[in-house]
Amino acid sequence: MNDQTSTPDYEAEYNNRARVPEHPGIIAGWQRDAAAYRAEAVCELGVRYGEGARQSYDLFKPQEAKGEAIVLFIHGGYWQALDPSFFSHMARGLNRLGVPVAVAGYDLCPQVEVGHIVWEVQHAAAALWRRFERPVVAIGHSAGGHLSACLLATNWANVDAGLPERLVPAACGISGLYNLKPLTETSINTALGLTLEGAERESPLFWPAPSGLTMDAVVGGAESAEYLRQSRRIVDVWALEGVRTRYEAIPEANHFTVIKGLADPDDTLTRRVAALAGA
Repeated sequence: MNDQTSTPDYEAEYNNRARVPEHPGIIAGWQRDAAAYRAEAVCELGVRYGEGARQSYDLFKPQEAKGEAIVLFIHGGYWQALDPSFFSHMARGLNRLGVPVAVAGYDLCPQVEVGHIVWEVQHAAAALWRRFERPVVAIGHSAGGHLSACLLATNWANVDAGLPERLVPAACGISGLYNLKPLTETSINTALGLTLEGAERESPLFWPAPSGLTMDAVVGGAESAEYLRQSRRIVDVWALEGVRTRYEAIPEANHFTVIKGLADPDDTLTRRVAALAGA
């Protein structure tokens, strides 16, 4: 008899690389496409926003800026891998629609803690606002989805009293993680070093909900039950607290292919993010 109340196998549920054996080819494709876009785009590379080795962003500019906001793309890698050079092409679709995009880097675990990474991306968003005086729409993949939700729920007065209350009015988490507590039971936590208490503290699901703001949670339809649950849960919980939420599962997309549409200006995801940015 199956025990329907048994605890999920978190190691298997969150091991995306094992679930998608072809991931090395997909990641290599990211590198190629990102390098190709850097070669053709109007861009500023390695703009510093802090003192840390990885605290910089690459800015990709449209031919003609439209809308009201700048988009901040935050990469994934379970807070311990990858960097912006893999994701430059994530700006291509939005640039074609007139939206400027900054692709941010951040220091990685175990050199820093997850909470420090949250602090870093808060300062990246603040730096963009100070430079352009435009609101920032935060979008991110996987761990970057977590960080995007954290930015939406940030009390900006605690970062700097001079920052606007709604510095980040909208976020789109793509295959994001919003409750980090299950990760404490996986090998992913070897680098993260999260206690249960620390995992709850760094989980936006347990933060005061950003009432009146907009949160999209997008996930691949072919992803694990835990990833589907994570996205559905943040949408359901925050909606009860007055957040404008939206859930979407992209059919047949896995954890690595779910972001490919951002390179295409005609893709539904790209157009949705452009609309969040007012374009």
